[in-house]
Amino acid sequence: MIPRLHPDILTLPLAHRALHDVTDGRPENSLSAIEAAIAHGYGVEIDLQLSADGQAMVFHDDALDRLAEGAGPVRARTAEDLGQITLLGGAEGVPTLRAVLDFVAGRVPLLIEIKDQDGAMGPNIGALEKAAVADLTGYTGPFGLMSFNPHSVAFMAELMPHAPRGLVSSSYDPAKWHPLPAAVCDALRPIADFERTKSSFISHEVADLSNPRVAELKNAGADVLCWTVKTADEERIARDVAQNITFEGYLAQHGS
Repeated sequence: MIPRLHPDILTLPLAHRALHDVTDGRPENSLSAIEAAIAHGYGVEIDLQLSADGQAMVFHDDALDRLAEGAGPVRARTAEDLGQITLLGGAEGVPTLRAVLDFVAGRVPLLIEIKDQDGAMGPNIGALEKAAVADLTGYTGPFGLMSFNPHSVAFMAELMPHAPRGLVSSSYDPAKWHPLPAAVCDALRPIADFERTKSSFISHEVADLSNPRVAELKNAGADVLCWTVKTADEERIARDVAQNITFEGYLAQHGS
């Protein structure tokens, strides 16, 4: 049986990269942003990258430059080094997944995105997925796993078959996805790997929710989340299709 998302992931609005706001000292994917999300009763969406010593790190970009007081690839630094590099707009280092799991301790659901490690959504993956499973084994709080890379989702189905998993999906406009090759965009756009990856949900680009494939999957029983809602008006429109939203930049409504 394909595992399904915990009901809380379908009902509590999901704070995108946690409830971040650097004007209040809460950078993306930081413990302070996670604590703020918990305080507001939101679920939390986080991202994973790989450290040089094979640890799952909670960080969005594959390079440090935009988000931290450092430069270069995340995977060129050890977990200890990354923990000492301050996130811009805050006073914390880059946390490990293990630290985040210990901090959350099941208080709210986690939606965990495994960032593409291949570079072109191909099959050169594995180390980050194994690191994530090592940390998640024994964790009793609600969580779901997802990735844009279908190879990653399929591998998670092998490594952690009981864990709910899904595909992050998009219109894959090649102009917006450069340097991802147009042929890869064309292959990913139809969400053709949904059945192969034994997924139970998608998290789809909010501007593309009218895509007929989204309706097809929903009608077949898939759960539909979306990314990234940035206003209350956009939320109202998105909820006509999506069961839940990933949001940022405002406070989403509960019980929508």
